[in-house]
Amino acid sequence: MTEEVKNSPLEDFDWEAYANGETKGEKSREELTKTYDESLNTVRDKDVIEGTIISLNKREAVVNIGYKSDGIIPMSEFRYNPEIKVGDVVEVFIENQEDKKGQLILSHRKARAARSWDRINEALEKDEVIKGFIKCRTKGGMIVDVFGIEAFLPGSQIDVKPIRDYDIFVGKTMEFKVVKINQEFKNVVVSHKALIEAELEQQKREIIAKLEKGQVLEGTVKNITSYGVFIDLGGVDGLIHITDLSWGRVSHPEEVVQLDQKLNVVILDFDDEKKRIALGLKQLLPHPWDALDSELKVGDKVKGKVVVMADYGAFVEIAPGVEGLIHVSEMSWSQHLRSAQDFMKVGDEIEAVILTLDREDRKMSLGIKQLRNDPWENIETKYPVGSKHSARVRNFTNFGVFVEIEEGVDGLIHISDLSWTKKVKHPSEFTQIGANIDVQVLDIDKENRRLSLGHKQLEENPWDVFETIFTVGSVHEGTIIELVEKGAVIALPYGVEGFATPKHLVKADGSRAQLDEKLEFKVLEFNKDSKRIILSHSRTFEDEQKGERAEQPRKRENARGERRGGGRRAAEETPVLTTPLEKTTLGDLEALASLKEKLAGK
Repeated sequence: MTEEVKNSPLEDFDWEAYANGETKGEKSREELTKTYDESLNTVRDKDVIEGTIISLNKREAVVNIGYKSDGIIPMSEFRYNPEIKVGDVVEVFIENQEDKKGQLILSHRKARAARSWDRINEALEKDEVIKGFIKCRTKGGMIVDVFGIEAFLPGSQIDVKPIRDYDIFVGKTMEFKVVKINQEFKNVVVSHKALIEAELEQQKREIIAKLEKGQVLEGTVKNITSYGVFIDLGGVDGLIHITDLSWGRVSHPEEVVQLDQKLNVVILDFDDEKKRIALGLKQLLPHPWDALDSELKVGDKVKGKVVVMADYGAFVEIAPGVEGLIHVSEMSWSQHLRSAQDFMKVGDEIEAVILTLDREDRKMSLGIKQLRNDPWENIETKYPVGSKHSARVRNFTNFGVFVEIEEGVDGLIHISDLSWTKKVKHPSEFTQIGANIDVQVLDIDKENRRLSLGHKQLEENPWDVFETIFTVGSVHEGTIIELVEKGAVIALPYGVEGFATPKHLVKADGSRAQLDEKLEFKVLEFNKDSKRIILSHSRTFEDEQKGERAEQPRKRENARGERRGGGRRAAEETPVLTTPLEKTTLGDLEALASLKEKLAGK
């Protein structure tokens, strides 16, 4: 049967053409061309199809798409995938089926870009792992080439641990997950961290399940912050709070540890749910209080360094991890409220006395004022009654002036003890805060730590002299310096002031004396205790008219009769003065002294 098939003639063979020497007619040539063309892929410009890499070198790759010629693609378009090899199927974009040289022009980059958006959206939906090429660094992260689209890789999403040098990742191809897409602005955010978080999460669960409080582990310093240090325990992080780094005071963790440093830590606590692990470093060392000198006791002097300042006091480190508090009240014998910053500052090396010592609770209180004697122990000897001193004005009250003779020794000058002659309404009229003032000790209150002081006692009472000058009935020249409703204030010689009621301001012509007018006044009343002088201008001419100077005996007799009659006339002629303007001021003390000498000479 096989032989029959081989020897049987072809029904459609053209024997005539064969006899004429023709191998094939025109019709068969067209058919052959058509058959050849149909055997190739039908491609069009701008199409995206798949091709197979048949060869490659460092510069270019040759891709077969089943067309009459192969295409060449630069290797730079495959830099996102350095593992590409012969036989790999890739997507290509047909730019030109035949250029001037008859070459098929393909592009892998454009093929990726043409389908990139769909593929990126698909990767986000399916949570796929994709490859991307890190092109360059930018603010806050990196730019990654993903399917020909530039995506953003935040610095926090590069790795689970903080990255200090982004430049080492430039030019690398890494795996990513698409975490966010902004459809409106065509922005893509990718993450490499997300790939390893799932694996790390499993590792964390396994590590935390094996943890125990008090367990000592080795870790690496991963990150340093102002409040503590993060330690990598091999897949899980723990935090050493700044207070657990050292028994002593630490301003910043960098004083104790460095990045990438390996050290042993102890587990203080951990939270299974929140995956938080609290670590300690100082707990691996003995507590400094346990090593404190057993001979140290209350009353001993110690030296230390001020490590912390507060308004209420200062913490002094007398040994690493051993601190004592100096309360502001123990810094000075003075009772004035002050801030601790007035006495010392952080970093000062000081000496102090131990006031209390509690080894069990690890507390200690110190004092520095105890290094000096209490000024009130021998106050009677140092500042006896009657002694004179210079003091500094500290404060005012309505009733007096508080002064400080020395630190810790305060006293009060009552407002009535400021001046013999001037009626002071408020101490600010007499002196000012911070000014120096001479004082005399009047009384000592040792129990309450107060001195009663006086200022006017440093001078002789001038009213003893004024009593001999401004006698009742004497006439003196005076100037009206102030007019008030109840009368007028008259300035007399030696800086003394007197007062006259309106009826005693009438002049001989019937008019009333005016401000700044200089007239003669007769003394009607002189009171040394109340420092009051009552004057009258009218009496200077009324007495002359009545001839009272020629009839002194009769007047004395009448005066005695008036006293026996209840002093009605005296009450009529002597005005009752209640005005606050009844005041006198200390004048020229030198003139007063001169006057006393004259009187003594007589």
